[in-house]
Formats: sequence, C-alpha cells, structure tokens
Amino acid sequence: MKTIKKSIICKNVTDYSINSSIIKTYQPVAGDVAIFEVVSIGSLNAIQDFEGRNTYIFEGDKVMLTFGNRYATNQFEAYVPQEYQKEYDFVGKGGVVGIAASMYYKLLDIGPTKLKLIGFATDAIGKVINTIYYNTSPKSFNTQKIRSFKTILSIGSSMDSGKTTTAAYLCRGLKNAGHRVAYMKLTGTVFNKDKMLAYDCGADVVTDFSEYGFPSTYLCSLNEIMDIYESLLSELENVNPDYVVIEVADGLYQRETRMLLEYPLFTQSIDHVILSCCDSLAVNGCMQMLSPLFGEKLFALGGLFTASPLLIDEVEKRCSMPILTLEKLVQPNILTKLLRRKVKIAV
Repeated sequence: MKTIKKSIICKNVTDYSINSSIIKTYQPVAGDVAIFEVVSIGSLNAIQDFEGRNTYIFEGDKVMLTFGNRYATNQFEAYVPQEYQKEYDFVGKGGVVGIAASMYYKLLDIGPTKLKLIGFATDAIGKVINTIYYNTSPKSFNTQKIRSFKTILSIGSSMDSGKTTTAAYLCRGLKNAGHRVAYMKLTGTVFNKDKMLAYDCGADVVTDFSEYGFPSTYLCSLNEIMDIYESLLSELENVNPDYVVIEVADGLYQRETRMLLEYPLFTQSIDHVILSCCDSLAVNGCMQMLSPLFGEKLFALGGLFTASPLLIDEVEKRCSMPILTLEKLVQPNILTKLLRRKVKIAV
C-alpha cells in the first residue's frame, strides 16, 4: 500500500495490521483508528501529522485517522457514525473523522473533505486499536491532593473569543515576572496549534487532552473530563510550575464547559480566572454567569474586544474589572499586581 500519512492523534500507533473485512460490520467508537483513502478535497486540505507538521493531502492519499465527535461553532458539528458509510467526513485537522451534522455557513459551498474507509488498524490479537489511554491508564480526580502551584483558568464567551491568545500571552507575562509556567488545554478537538502558541510565548511545558489519546472531548462524561484533568495536572506537577494556565474550549454555553462550571470540585480547584470576550455585550452576560461561581477569583478581562479602543471604552463605562490588552498581559508588574489584589466586582 502507498505510504500512509499518519495524523498526530495516531502518533503512538506504530505496530498494527489493517483489517478490511470488518469495515461494514464493526461499530466504531471515539478513538478507534482506521485507514482511509481521500476521495475529494473539501475545506480541510491537510492533516497535522505525527510530528506536528502541516501535511497536505490529495485525492488518492491514504491517511491514518481516528473516529471522533466534534463541536466547533465556526467549523463542524460531527459525530461518530452509527453504521457503515460509503463516505466519511474529515472534520478535524489533527485527525478526526465522523459524519458532519452541520457546518459553519462559509463551509457550505465547499463542504468537508470526503474519505473512503479502507480498514481498521488492529493489534496483534485482532482488536481494533483505540487511541484513548493507549498503553496508559486514567487517573481519578483527587479531591484531597494539595498542589504546589496556582491555577489560572482562561475561559471565553465563545469559540474564537480570544481565550487561547489570552492564555498564551498570560504565560509570557508570568515568565517575564520570573515564574515557571505550564499550559494545559483541558477540552476541545485535537490540534497542536494552541499549545504551540503557548510554548512559543514562553510556557516551560505544554500539554492537552490529546496526550491521552482523546480526538476530542465533545460528549465525554464529566468523570472522563475530570480524569483527564487529574492526569494532566499530575503530568505538569512533575515539572514544578509556579502557575498552570488552563484553557477550556468554546464558550460558556458549550456542553463540557457548562458541566465543568457547574461542578464545584472543578471550580474549587481554580485559583484565578481571566475572561475573554468578542464584544462588550458578551462581557456583561459572562460576568453575570461567572461572578457567582468565582467571585474574587475573576481578576481580569481580555480577548478579541480589547483590539478595539471603542469596545474597551464601552466596557470600562459599565464594568470595574481590569482590562488586559495583549500589551498589558506581557507586562510582569501589571500581572503580578492583579494576581495579588482582591478585585471588587461591579457590573
């Protein structure tokens, strides 16, 4: 068979056979590894390969991907298929395949890249390989564990509200202040870009849910997400950070984000919160949701709206919360002062 292009979610899959006899009878679940042939190129014309490199794909190419669900308001809503399909949709550049249920309007004309299932990747005993906790085990969230570092949650009003950039620049500001910093993306869809931005901004170590084989966290249970959380915290604890910056994907209404915010054991594990918003009105709504949950832990605002002086002015007239532009986020004296102060919230 022609060389197979392996996606980053499959990076640990090295010893496998291809079973084509079960493609119509086996019911895949999230994380199951399979080999596909590219039928036609749509909105995604590349995969992020096992080395994290952007690798272009063409019709006829063979690719190794995983089945998974996806929730992305400006990309795809997609699910693991419940039965065999003549064609599948490539819905996540990090290696996620499913069936698209809806998509952002700008994608409607071109649609998703279409794939044909060639066969499932199986191990030495013929079992379909699944990337989730492949050759490792989950760790249950430890409510009693005393951790030596402070946690800062970067959360946003929606997808593309600026929370990743806020988190990355926050890492840089903390490094400029002389701290050892780690970055974690707890929820989302596999893609290396976000954690690499944090790394390039100065984070000493970066990680995310995909390190434990999850193609995405969409439709995971609360217990599954908290186990991922514990696994990532334990991993980062080994590098002795002063701060761990934690990003959650999408917005406050998204399923997994909402579950975490409604779970006291998660919110109690957070020491500080920074909120990113697209516009001034989103600030007001999100503050009303987050203030009862986090109180004085909510220490600053950032995000896309800070690129507009007019939007900043709108927010400042109605809210007393400090606003951090990207320039302010990297200034160690401003950040250190805010993290030490008690913020009186007025909306």
